[in-house]
Amino acid sequence: MIGQLLATYQPEDAGDVQSMLKDLLGDTLQGMLEAELEDDLGYSRYDYANKETDNRRNGYSKKTVTSSMGALTIDIPRDRDGEFEPQVVKKHQTDITTIKDPVLSMYAKGMTTRDINEHLQNVYGVDASPTMISKMTDKILPIAKEWQNRPLSNKYAIVFMDAIHYNVRQDNAVIKKAVYIAIGTRLDDTKEVMGMWVGGNESAKYWLGVLNEIKNRGTENMLIVSFDGLTGFGDAIHAVFPNAEIQRCIIHQIRYTTRFVSYKDIKPFMADLKLVYQASH
Repeated sequence: MIGQLLATYQPEDAGDVQSMLKDLLGDTLQGMLEAELEDDLGYSRYDYANKETDNRRNGYSKKTVTSSMGALTIDIPRDRDGEFEPQVVKKHQTDITTIKDPVLSMYAKGMTTRDINEHLQNVYGVDASPTMISKMTDKILPIAKEWQNRPLSNKYAIVFMDAIHYNVRQDNAVIKKAVYIAIGTRLDDTKEVMGMWVGGNESAKYWLGVLNEIKNRGTENMLIVSFDGLTGFGDAIHAVFPNAEIQRCIIHQIRYTTRFVSYKDIKPFMADLKLVYQASH
């Protein structure tokens, strides 16, 4: 998505980048305001079959607000009866310097709609129903899905694969989930987050599914794959990319090695081992 933005805007300096981010903030606020009015009226644009009110859209009114990126002009949607009270950018509100942070925080942390509602209400004084929040996030989800399914490079010089474990709340219980992450280095030495996948406890079987997805998205070869030594992971890699060289992550290798050294010998052992990994040949 960043690549597409850069291709569209073609920024030449920091000022151009600032303008690009400013446009993104404006588009995000615009989409949220549209979702608010849609929730307020009870039907989406042109969906007259589900219309249960005499009220309807009535154009826009321009408004200039102060944001963390400077002055921003947005179109505030109106309704015919004049009953619409926007919450994202309230009536008479001219300063939105803090609105970007809670929006990014809520989406990034995967909070439930009720948690988001409570967060907005308690901290920012914005009253947003769970239904309205769902409609807002629904407008962002296609962007995330497009990134998740985008084509990948044909070949990567090295790919790092690992999982980060989080405690998350699901169905009124706290459970542990793994976020599987693949970061690839292209042949031109640029790095790319190939994808992130949320699953249960880390397993070679799940990684096999991730590797197959990566192949289906256009990657035909990985020269080197670095991972943590998870049992069966190497077999999963060779099942999809048979020519890949497997390299165990140095950090995990060191941790594994020190398991066989007594505590009193750890410091001198690590000093010697450091010389090994720093050797030029």
